[in-house]
Amino acid sequence: MSKTVLVIAPHPDDETLGAGGAMIKYASTGYEIELLTVSGHLPPLYTEDDYAVTVQEANSAYKKLGVTNARFLEIPATMVHEEPVHKLNKQIVEVVDEVEPEIVLLPFPDRHTDHKIIFESAMVATRPVRSGKNIKILASYETLSETHWNAPHIEPNFTPNWIIDISPYFRQKCEALECYQSQIPEFPGSRSIEAVAALAKFRGTQAGFACGEAFHIIRMTS
Repeated sequence: MSKTVLVIAPHPDDETLGAGGAMIKYASTGYEIELLTVSGHLPPLYTEDDYAVTVQEANSAYKKLGVTNARFLEIPATMVHEEPVHKLNKQIVEVVDEVEPEIVLLPFPDRHTDHKIIFESAMVATRPVRSGKNIKILASYETLSETHWNAPHIEPNFTPNWIIDISPYFRQKCEALECYQSQIPEFPGSRSIEAVAALAKFRGTQAGFACGEAFHIIRMTS
């Protein structure tokens, strides 16, 4: 089994916001970084040109993140719920079976409906059967701003139990985010570089680092 990290992202930029530093760190230690982006800025809410821009931005970001291979399912954003559950599950299962990842990072089921549905399908696809038995760490990541707009104690709370030290890689993560010119707003936008830096410093200091990324471990085996 190869050393592989599979990151499942609802939309382009979610992967960098939630796990960009971790991706760079794992790539630097010899891991293959596989990326599955489930949804995108497609019609009817967006134009084909909008989608082309985000894919171009994403591919530029992936070079900075050390992504080995990227896949796009091309389901329209906010329309993931219209995809038959069995079909969505099958598409993600096929990627897990092909990649046979050691680590899987998936989105937290937060405010965005796409995140919730993709989380559910990813949980099905990563069950400890078939290739899922090879998974050593299954964890969810937070995504500015959606994760922090949930209603506390009414909806699931993101409570991290794993902080990855990304201090040496934080500048590179920011450079990847800067590729998303159409998605990353100016400060005080909730996904601005300044907001990302503030969260990284907060998460880092929770564990004694300068900069950190937070995850909730769902399953871990050794």
